[in-house]
Amino acid sequence: MNIHRWVRPEVLAMAGYQPGEQPEAGRSFIKLNTNENPYDPPEAVRQALAEADWHTLRLYPEPSSRPVRTAAAAAYGLQAEQILVGNGSDDLLTILLRTFVAPGATVAVPEPTYSLYHSLCQIQGGSFVGIPWLPEWQLPLASLLASEAALILLARPNAPSGHVVPLPVVAELCRRAPGIVVLDEAYVDFAEDHGLPLLQQHPNLVIIRTFSKSMALAGMRIGLAFASCELIEQMHKVRDSYNVNRLSQQLAVAALHHLQAYQPALQAIRQQRQLLSDALRQRGFQVPDSQANFVLAAVPGNGRSAAEWLSALREAGILVRYFASDPALRHHLRITIGTPEEMAQLIAQIDRLLA
Repeated sequence: MNIHRWVRPEVLAMAGYQPGEQPEAGRSFIKLNTNENPYDPPEAVRQALAEADWHTLRLYPEPSSRPVRTAAAAAYGLQAEQILVGNGSDDLLTILLRTFVAPGATVAVPEPTYSLYHSLCQIQGGSFVGIPWLPEWQLPLASLLASEAALILLARPNAPSGHVVPLPVVAELCRRAPGIVVLDEAYVDFAEDHGLPLLQQHPNLVIIRTFSKSMALAGMRIGLAFASCELIEQMHKVRDSYNVNRLSQQLAVAALHHLQAYQPALQAIRQQRQLLSDALRQRGFQVPDSQANFVLAAVPGNGRSAAEWLSALREAGILVRYFASDPALRHHLRITIGTPEEMAQLIAQIDRLLA
């Protein structure tokens, strides 16, 4: 069938985003490939799900997720009008591209980074400019500014490296960029600081977050965008109607009301992150410091490629992430931080493979 006459050229030309493997039922894996939280949400959040009013499911949810925006405003010291709620942060990225990127306009990113950025730019018909990180994962500030991009996307902590760009450098980027700067803080709750204080001084800054990582609600698809009231008002115009369902809104509110209850799990993940980094380095892996819930590990030069490590670990029932299409990452694996028991099994299997 000749479909070329029906499908947009931008779609025909793109490969499409490839998410990490979600295994089918029937085989048990230690799942360290999609950066999910290995711990359940706090009891208060689970209770909110148990107490959900199922009779209201026949009704549409609140269109703008007003209860979530109100709870988030109280939690983060902002106005509800500065917040937009999405069906995960990926939905928010789509909204950003729709709002700020006209066909042919430039979207610039330092890379390697979250590969969905490229796919969304292609769908929108934008011109994607990927600029390599400088040595030691330093931000290529001059090159990003020289692109004169309508939109600059900066993940902080970055995926898949886990490193953070210092906040003064982010502030300089915002001051000098001619367009919108998006700070993707999907992993910020595992980091040492965050960018929300920058919003007051930089009207071109948008910050996005997700409940899929630290909040342990990946299955509910919840994300938040923070910006000036004026930018959020425009972003609402292109948001899908009723984009966040009732149950997700209820759980988001519960999570925002109980942020402190997440701290023990977050601290456990940070501790395991350091232990895993040290253990991998002792075994010949090169691991940059990470402030996310994963590490990026360059495999030892012992003859086994990263793709072979991926296959061998999968055969042993452990899923990690390998980015086959990115030449800059061909020697690397990204490993999500799991429970202490899962990390112990991972290291034990690595030792077997090294032996």
